[in-house]
This record gives sequence, C-alpha cells and structure tokens, in this order.
Amino acid sequence: MAVIGRMNSLQVVKHTDFGLYLDGGADGEILLPKRYIPKNTSTEVDDWLNVFVYLDSEDKLIATTEKPKVQVGQFASLKVVDINRVGLFLNWGLPKDLLLPHSEEKRPLQIGDYCVVYVYVDKRTKRITATARLDRHLDNEPAIYTVGQEVDLLVAEATDLGFKAIINGKHWGLIHKNELFKFIRSGMQEKGFIKELRADGKISLSLQPVGQGAVGGLAEQIMAQLREQGGMLKLNDKSSPEEIAALFRVSKGNFKKAIGGLYKQGLIVIHDDRIELAAS
Repeated sequence: MAVIGRMNSLQVVKHTDFGLYLDGGADGEILLPKRYIPKNTSTEVDDWLNVFVYLDSEDKLIATTEKPKVQVGQFASLKVVDINRVGLFLNWGLPKDLLLPHSEEKRPLQIGDYCVVYVYVDKRTKRITATARLDRHLDNEPAIYTVGQEVDLLVAEATDLGFKAIINGKHWGLIHKNELFKFIRSGMQEKGFIKELRADGKISLSLQPVGQGAVGGLAEQIMAQLREQGGMLKLNDKSSPEEIAALFRVSKGNFKKAIGGLYKQGLIVIHDDRIELAAS
C-alpha cells in the first residue's frame, strides 16, 4: 500500500506510451507520468523506483520522482502563490499547489507571503493539506533533550520575548532576544543548542554552543584570528554585539568570557580599543 504524501519505494508493473504503472498494493496501480521517468536509465518491469505519491487535480493517486519541499508529517515555510474562496495555495515544489484552508490560517496572509505550516492528510477528503495552527502537532511526546545538545530549528514566529522555533520537528522552543546575535526571521532553518530545560516544560534555545565547550572553542578562534591579523584585533569587551557577531557569530557575553579567560592565562592584553597577543 502506498503512503500518500510521502516518498515510497514502488515496483514497476507495466509500461505504457504515457508513463509507467507502479504497484500501489491495496491502492491499485499508480501512474508515473512519462515526464517523471528517470532519464538516461533503462527502467524495466519489476524495477523499484522512489516516488512521491499524491492526488492529482481529479483526486486520483499519481506518482512523481520529484521531491516536494515538505512531506506529510513535516513542517516547512512555504510561499503563498494564490488565494480563492476555498483557501490559500502554497508552492511546495509540485505542479499542483498545496492547499491551506482559510479555517487553518493563523493570521491573514497575502500572495507573496511565507507561512510556516504543518502538512497532513485530511481524514475526510484524503487530500494533502496544510495548517498554520501548529500547536496541536507539537509537544505531543516527552522532550528528551540535554543541555548543550545540538538540534535542528525551524524559526516559526516572532514574540515579545524573541523567536519561537520548532525543535527537531517535535517541540516548541524559544530563542530569547539576548541570544539573537545575528539576523533571523520566520522560516529560516538553523542549527541550535538546548540552553535550558525549564521546570514548567518550556525549552530555551541558543544559536551558539553553550557551557565551557562554547567558550573554549571561541577562545581558540580568537587566538587564530589574532595570529592571522598580526597579533591585534579592533575588538574588546566594550565592542558592540553587532561588531562581535560580524566576526565571530557569537553573543557579546560569550566573547567577553572567552577574552577574559585568555587574559587570565596571560595570552592576550586587553586595551581600551583592541586586544593584542601578549608578548612571549
């Protein structure tokens, strides 16, 4: 049986002039149109192909070797390309756009806007559908993370405290404003780190490594930059967060900890407008 809205490995059962028919099990034979047959390869009956299965404009199962930007059970940021009385239509990389019903909107959207959505199969229509109402699809299982763990983030929306982000496609987390040492916006995919697992179940995130490992690695970067720049950098503990982030892509707090540690070790000298390598 083929899984709608996901990549499937299906076996070729028949050649026709307009494409291949694949074995969909209980769903019967599924057409792979000729334009999607892999070129420069000889595809024979009984061969297996990796295809994405969805419903065409006539609500019939169809296969494609093209991979969409998002599959059922996943989150993604997609562009609104059309709007009508039924809903909004999102570009997900396939000829038939993805429907976001008006009832599943979280805020008013216009053509050209991007929206973070979750993709599912509607139980009533069996159609692949998007929703911007993300809460019901997150935090449904225990959050088993450790402080300092590296995770995949999808930035979802700005709040008064910072940015909410989806962790590993499973849980909500928050990047607080004091962790925003670089530009981010809704829809961006970032590597992040677990900063705090709070008693109320909420998760604080960082865009840089946390703990002593973060400071140690940064100290090595600073020393390498000093050597490359002839022993001097026009940064110190009074430099702006923007200046520090432009060179090292870290927060000012971590930078100050790193140069403080290097100073205590006698490796650098901190001046009013710069840092320098200490004389050997």
